[in-house]
Amino acid sequence: MKLLKQLSIFIITLSLTNCVQETHLKTINFKIDLSTVEVINNPSVKGEFTNPSWEKAITLTDSDNDGIYEGKVEVRSAQFGMQFKCFNNDEFELQGSDNRFITFEYKPETIIYEATYNNREETITRK
Repeated sequence: MKLLKQLSIFIITLSLTNCVQETHLKTINFKIDLSTVEVINNPSVKGEFTNPSWEKAITLTDSDNDGIYEGKVEVRSAQFGMQFKCFNNDEFELQGSDNRFITFEYKPETIIYEATYNNREETITRK
């Protein structure tokens, strides 16, 4: 009986350790249109893709002066998706609205996320 109990505990422990999902690399390229914003100061995105969540800003830059600010984040994740918001002048956009959300597929992905600052419309392209 003791052997049966030990064997049962071993099988349960083994099955629980195999429940961990594999993480996959997610590369997210942000392209945020700030061309209609009058004062642009330190544009960035913050969200669940930093550790700890929401504390580190991913800086956005506009190297070609077209009003589209870009940044990139790479994260290993097994999650279904991640929430985030854009920031400008140390204030977050879409105040009073839900966070932005990117869903993930269960595989490595490169995602191009395009949106206009303070506007819910978005385009998500997967490569």
